[in-house]
Amino acid sequence: MYRTFVLFLLISSTYCDSSTLNNHHFPKNFKLGAATAAYQIEGGWNEDGKGVHMWDWYTHTFPEKIKFNYTADVACDSYHKWEEDVKLLKNLGVSHYRMSISWSRILPNGTANNINLKGVEYYLNIFKALKEANIEPMVTLYHWDLPIYFHEMGGWYNPLLAKYFGEYARVCYKYFGEYVKTWITINEPQSTCLGGYAEGTKAPGYIHMGEGLYQCAYVHLLAHASAYHIYDKEFREAQQGRISIVIDSGWAEPASDSDSDVSAAQVERDFVLGIYANPIYNGDWPQAVIDNVAQRSYLEGFPKSRLPQLTQEEIDFINGTSDFFCLNTYSTNYITSGNKVNESIGDPSYYLDKGTSSFVDPSWPSDVQWVHLVPWGFRKLLKYVYEHFNHPEIFVTENGWADLTGQLNDTNRITYISEYLSALLDAHYEDGVNVTGYTVWSLLDNFEWTNGYTQKLGLVQVDFQSENRTRTPKDSFKWYQGVIEKRCLVEECIE
Repeated sequence: MYRTFVLFLLISSTYCDSSTLNNHHFPKNFKLGAATAAYQIEGGWNEDGKGVHMWDWYTHTFPEKIKFNYTADVACDSYHKWEEDVKLLKNLGVSHYRMSISWSRILPNGTANNINLKGVEYYLNIFKALKEANIEPMVTLYHWDLPIYFHEMGGWYNPLLAKYFGEYARVCYKYFGEYVKTWITINEPQSTCLGGYAEGTKAPGYIHMGEGLYQCAYVHLLAHASAYHIYDKEFREAQQGRISIVIDSGWAEPASDSDSDVSAAQVERDFVLGIYANPIYNGDWPQAVIDNVAQRSYLEGFPKSRLPQLTQEEIDFINGTSDFFCLNTYSTNYITSGNKVNESIGDPSYYLDKGTSSFVDPSWPSDVQWVHLVPWGFRKLLKYVYEHFNHPEIFVTENGWADLTGQLNDTNRITYISEYLSALLDAHYEDGVNVTGYTVWSLLDNFEWTNGYTQKLGLVQVDFQSENRTRTPKDSFKWYQGVIEKRCLVEECIE
C-alpha cells in the first residue's frame, strides 16, 4: 500500500495542480469504480451458442461505416481473458464494476424460450470472481447489442420490444440475482435513438429525423418500465436489489445572459435529458417537447403531433420506475437559439423541433470532438439533475477522457478525471447534491462503435495488434488506484 500511495503522490503532483482541487475526502460510503460493455470488450462474437446481434450485423454488412472497417469480433477478447480483467479490477481497488450482459449471448434468438446455458455460465463465472474479489457488479441489461431477430422486427420502433425486453430481464434476474444487486435496464437511450434511429450515424443506421427519435424514446421508456416492474413485483423482496436506467447528457450552458439563450438552453436540456428523465422522475414528456413538436407538426401539415402521446395509463406505468439516477456525461456545450418553432418549416426534424444551436469554446482542452475538459459544466449538470428530478440519489455511471494514441503516459486523462472528480465533490459539499458514486469509462481501451479502435478511453492499454490482446496499465491506472486507496484528490484532505 505504501508503494501505491507514493506513486499516487508522484503522479498527481506531476500532472495535476492540486491547489485547485477539492480537498475533502470522498464521503464514507461513496463508490469509485470502472466500466466496460459486452460488445466493446468481449469478442467471441459467434462462440458457444451466442446469437447474432445488431452491431455484429452492422459492422459485417456496412464495414465502410466503421473506421478502418474494424469489427468487435475479437475486441479485447474478454470472453477468454475475463479472469485477467477481474485481476486488474482487484488491483485497481474499485468498489464496483459496471459491465453489461450481451442479450444474444444468453438468449441467442432474443426470446426467453431458448436459453444458452454456456452464456449464462460465462457471466456467472464473472460474478462469482467479482464477489470473491469484493467488487460489486453493476450490471446493464442492454448496452446497444440488440438481437438481430428484434432488429428485423423494427427494433426500437416496435412497441412489442418492450414485452420481449421484460422477458429477457426476467431471465437475468432469475439466473444472476443472487450476485447482482444493482441493475441498469438500458444504457443511453439518447445515443441509440438519435444516432441509430434518427441521424443514421450508428447501428442500425436509420435516418428518420421527423419521428424516429420520438418513437424510439417511447419504446425505450416502455421497455425500461417493463423490466423495472418485473423486478419490483417478482424479485425485489427476495433479492433486495435496486434498479435504474442510464441517461446520457452533457451540460447545456446558455451562450449569453439573454432571455432567448437562457430559454434555448432549457429547451436543449428538455430535448436531450428531459425527454427520457422527465417521464420516469416527474411524469410525461417535458412540456417544451410536447409544445414544440405539436406546433411544428401542425405547421408541417400533420394531422397530429409526431411525438407519441403518452396515455394516462402509460404515464403511471413509467413514472417512478427508478431507485436512483444514473448519469453518463463527458462534456459541455454553449447553447443559443436557432430557428423559432414556427419558422424553417420544411422537412420534419428533431433539430428543428428543438430550435437550438450549440458550440464549444475552442479554448476548452479536447482530444476528440465529444469530450471536453469543462468541470464547471459537470458540477452544474449534477445540481440541475438533483433539483429538477425530485432530488434523487445520483450515481455517475460513465465519465472519461478519449485520446487517439492510447499512450501509457496519459497526462490529459489524469487531469480530466481529477478535475471532474473535484467538481463532483464541489457539488456534494457545496451544493448539497446527493451524488454517491463515480465510474470511470473505461477499464480497457476497447471498440468505440463507429470509431473502431481509433479512440482510446481505457485506464489500461490494450494492444489490438497482438493476438494476446496484451493489457498494460497506464499512468492513469496507477493514479486512480491511489485516489481509491487514499479516497482523496490531494495530499492533505479534510473530512
